Amino acid sequence: METTKSNADDRTLGSWLEEWLSLCVLRGLRQTSVESYRTAISLYVPADLSARDMQSIRPQHLNGLYRSMLTDGRRDGRGGLSSRTVRFVHTILRKALADAVRHGVLDSNPAQAADAPSRGAARSPVFPTWTPAELREFLVSARGDEHYAAFHLAAATGLRRSELLGLRWCDTDLESGELRVLQTVVLTGNRVDFGLPKTDRSRRVVALDRRTVAVLREHRRAAAGRSEAEGHEFSEQALVFSGRDGGPIHPALFTYYFQRRIRAAGVRKIRLHDLRHTHATHALQAGVHPKIVSERLGHSTVMITLDTYSHALPSMQREAAELVAALVGDPPHRQRPDREP
Repeated sequence: METTKSNADDRTLGSWLEEWLSLCVLRGLRQTSVESYRTAISLYVPADLSARDMQSIRPQHLNGLYRSMLTDGRRDGRGGLSSRTVRFVHTILRKALADAVRHGVLDSNPAQAADAPSRGAARSPVFPTWTPAELREFLVSARGDEHYAAFHLAAATGLRRSELLGLRWCDTDLESGELRVLQTVVLTGNRVDFGLPKTDRSRRVVALDRRTVAVLREHRRAAAGRSEAEGHEFSEQALVFSGRDGGPIHPALFTYYFQRRIRAAGVRKIRLHDLRHTHATHALQAGVHPKIVSERLGHSTVMITLDTYSHALPSMQREAAELVAALVGDPPHRQRPDREP
């Protein structure tokens, strides 16, 4: 798609952003990324800024947007948005306006001189997680639920929802006790499609404990029994967790199943994604090395793991101090010789 300055003189920011999203699709950007950009633009770029002529946009206009988002940007009227969200919007606008410069729509990028919140201003949030006792209570209550195996696997591995629902039997090796994350489910509008893991590190091998292997074996036997009863052969390409028609479960519907089971169990309410945080927190508190936790979660760097779960580290610091002190032991008691008068 070619753009020239001659046909862009009266172009508004809103019209350019729509055109830019189409360019992102043509360049092969992941559909999920394009949809997240589209959602952020529709939620946080106000109508008066969208209607402004591209040539008239100045850094102060963007600064005003960021200030407004920080102070009262929440749509429920309960205050401002996090600096992380504001930085995300700033990143989108900076990229879009940089491409406008590259395509000759603008002479310079006003977002380069805008003042978005610094990374240091954003504190890593502390996510709600279940205690081991709460997780145990939930899983005991969920036994017998048709989605029990999915809930158990999410808690035992920290898989993302998209990874869990995209898992196939051919991606699992129950003999060696591991699974491979090779496929995910993605939403295109309201349609469920299949895609690749979000990063190279997300494409990974995850070890399974013996109890989880047993749960998956039982789930597989049940799936094979249903296939036989319906008169067709069990396929290794089949999804591990599927809808009644064998197709993928809609992610929002799976989240509903999880919340419904929480209510039935009577445990403290958390989000489905907080099962991932629960797994990571328990692993770190159990003394698992952060590098291993990072690999299990598919984080791009171990620093993301450490930043995200810093709340789990203070107790580890204390335990480390005691362990090191125990290695050294108490110094021998030395009596000072009596001084001569």
